[in-house]
Amino acid sequence: MAVEQSIKPTDIDPITLEVIRHGIISICDQIDANMTRTAFSPYIYEYKDYAVGFVGPEGELLAQSTGGMPVFVADSVGMAVKDGLAVYGRDHLHEGDVVVCNHAAVQGQHLNNTVMYTPVYAGPHKQQLIGFFAVNCHWIDIGGSAIGSVSYSSTDIFMEGLQLRSIKLWSKGEPIEEVYRIIEHNTRFPLELLGDIEAQLGGCLLGRDLTQAMADKYGPGYFLRALKVILDQCEAATRQKIRAIPDGVYRHEAFLDNDGVRDEKIPIKVKVIIDGDEMTVDFSEISEQVKGCINSGFCGGGRTCARVAFKYLIATDEPANEGTFRPLKMVLPPGKILSAEPTAAMGLYSIPFPTVMDCIIKALEPALPERVTGAHFGTFSSLSFSGKRIDTGAPFKANDSGHGGWGACATHDGAGPFRTMAHGDTRLIPIELQESMYPFRVEEFCLRQDSGGPGRWRGGLG
Repeated sequence: MAVEQSIKPTDIDPITLEVIRHGIISICDQIDANMTRTAFSPYIYEYKDYAVGFVGPEGELLAQSTGGMPVFVADSVGMAVKDGLAVYGRDHLHEGDVVVCNHAAVQGQHLNNTVMYTPVYAGPHKQQLIGFFAVNCHWIDIGGSAIGSVSYSSTDIFMEGLQLRSIKLWSKGEPIEEVYRIIEHNTRFPLELLGDIEAQLGGCLLGRDLTQAMADKYGPGYFLRALKVILDQCEAATRQKIRAIPDGVYRHEAFLDNDGVRDEKIPIKVKVIIDGDEMTVDFSEISEQVKGCINSGFCGGGRTCARVAFKYLIATDEPANEGTFRPLKMVLPPGKILSAEPTAAMGLYSIPFPTVMDCIIKALEPALPERVTGAHFGTFSSLSFSGKRIDTGAPFKANDSGHGGWGACATHDGAGPFRTMAHGDTRLIPIELQESMYPFRVEEFCLRQDSGGPGRWRGGLG
């Protein structure tokens, strides 16, 4: 982060530092709550398939909402901002601009995941760029060959919908109607999508205003210096935790059954290196990218998996920001299933994530036997029903994710059923709501008895 001078922790009043530390997260949480209240589609207001973040002037993650989707803020919002800075440059990003990005080459996830962000300027004349307020949101449908833009049959990204690479939706406070029309006529659900976009837009603008007010209260320079101290403190705390792990090279491997197109096992091999106060996740031996749509890009795939697993096991008490992740390094050659080419199919990009995260964590079991649990249920478990209504012929798309058991640990039974590590605090869409909105009925929703597996300590139930 660029600051005016070298800063020491003692330069910032500790009470003010704590107010800023919790205040910026509180702003993200407020926008999170507003998204739930104002969105049109149950993906957003029930499932909570979105995340809120504040990133710095160079695109570094500074704060995120408390319960946001981990695979979003670690860190697609920052990558979208960095791409916007590369495309436009600082001089062409103005007060009142709003940019959207879902491009596979930038975020490396399916095209539904669309980041919207706006620059935040502070100071007497709003002359100083202090960062960007961003919301990453799952758009219900972005075109492509399948209803909802996600299908196992897709074999390249062009079958999966409309790509928007750092496109201005608003310019200097005014909407760009041509962009709205392009989006409206490339979705099967224009009412729901445009409603969600307005909720996303409202979140960005309110987040911008609240962050600007906080920066103006303390002064932009002081505000940025305080954020730098926060990042440095998080880094120091995380490095201290890594130092407690014995140095060494740790490995684990698993596999996926297939990619949905070819009936061939997909190897998931991970190496974790602990060296002093740094941890490296090495994906060199993981599967090459595949024909099916379970690929992801470098930032949206490999880096996301490494960061989420690192946060769960190592940095459990630190907030998700760039400082926390500084001691984490990664080795990931291009062309792998987690660093696929941007033309690769990515509709179901998250399918490998739970298994990959389990492998990273399980690799450290010899070093941390009391902390590492058995693997959780190992699948993103996305459930989709789509088609056309008999009465009106209109398309519908219902989507949710199943729950499963988490692994037992050295001292007690496994928890669950929960969602996966990749899901974070996403919620179950109530059955009553689904039955009222979509043309199907749910006959049973229950725990699977005795599904936890035998042993001294059983796993969680499915």
